[in-house]
Amino acid sequence: MPSKKPSPTLTPLELEIMKVLWDLGSGNVQAVRDALPGEKLAYTTVQTMLNVLQTKGKAKRVLKDRSYIYRPAVSRVQAQSSTIRDLIDRMFGGSAEALVMGLLDTKQITPAKLAELQKKVEGAKP
Repeated sequence: MPSKKPSPTLTPLELEIMKVLWDLGSGNVQAVRDALPGEKLAYTTVQTMLNVLQTKGKAKRVLKDRSYIYRPAVSRVQAQSSTIRDLIDRMFGGSAEALVMGLLDTKQITPAKLAELQKKVEGAKP
């Protein structure tokens, strides 16, 4: 049986932890745990999730003294790009246009915002 490739997208908890890493720059398990919003997770849960992120290639770690220091291996923009590409591929058959049409159909983009986006697109043309 072939091994399953790690998902390029982040689970909600992985994303919360990555947001902390992006904000902190780097930190050990306790620092990440302390910076997480909401109810405090168990130390071992945060440790496990950081190890998962490291396995997925989203975080890197180095051993300093007796604890690992984690830092992001991907930027916010890289993570956003990967997630958007995955969404477009899985939900819209690889068509970015279908995504935009879906946003219009579900009224996620107002006509005013669409006009603003159109100006940006026209400004970006070579």
